[in-house]
Amino acid sequence: MHAVKPILAINFKAYYPQSFGIYALNIAKAAVKVKEELSDVEIILAPPFTELYRVIREVEGSGVKVFAQHADPLEPGAITGFIPLEGLKDLGVNGVILNHSEHRLKLSEIFYLIKKAKNLGLEVLVCSDEPEIGASIALLEPDMIAIEPPELIGTGISVSKAKPEVITRSVSLISRVNKRVKILTGAGISTGEDVYIAIRLGTIGVLVASAIVKAKDPYNIMREMAFNSIKALKEKNS
Repeated sequence: MHAVKPILAINFKAYYPQSFGIYALNIAKAAVKVKEELSDVEIILAPPFTELYRVIREVEGSGVKVFAQHADPLEPGAITGFIPLEGLKDLGVNGVILNHSEHRLKLSEIFYLIKKAKNLGLEVLVCSDEPEIGASIALLEPDMIAIEPPELIGTGISVSKAKPEVITRSVSLISRVNKRVKILTGAGISTGEDVYIAIRLGTIGVLVASAIVKAKDPYNIMREMAFNSIKALKEKNS
C-alpha cells in the first residue's frame, strides 16, 4: 500500500504571456525541480491545450503529471473545435480537469466524461463550488474533487482563511458519500501557509493558478507550497 501523498495541482489557465511558450516550459521545469527535491508530493500541471505536448515532453520521466484543463462530452468525429478524451489520451496526458467554474458542465456530462476517462485509463479532477454539489459529484466516482467557491477565485483571498467552514463541510459531506475520492481546496490559494491550513482542515491538497503561474519565480512559491503540504500531512497523520 503506497503512502498517500499531498497533491499540488497547478492550473495554468490562459494568462498571456505567462501560461504559454517559454513561460509554460519554465513552470514545467520548476515542477520537475521541486519533484526531485521533494518526492513526497504529487504535482499536477494543467497547461492550455496549445502547450500540452511540450509540457508533457518537458516533464517526461520526472513523475510530474500533466492534465488537460477540459474535455468535451462528445465522441470523436465531425466535431470541429471540440476536444474528445481519446485525442488527449493519445497525446499522453495523465488526466483531465472537469467543471471548472470558468468552464462549467452539466452533471450528466460530468458523469459521461468520468466513465469514459476511466475506460481510457485517465484520472479525473472535478471542480465544485459548493459542498453539496461536491457530494453529488463524489457519487460519480472521480479520482479527485476540488472545492472552489467562485467568488474567491483569483482574489488572493484563500478559502482556507476566508471560508474554512466550506472546507470542513465539504470534507464531511464528500467523505460520507465516497471515502476513496481525494479532496482538494481551490480558490485564492496564494502562500505555503494557505496550503498548510487547507490540509490541516482535512483535504489532501490544493488547486492553484495565478499565485504560481503569475509569480516572478514560480519555483520558489511552488517549493514553498509543496514543502508546507508535506509538513501539514505528516503532522495530521502523526
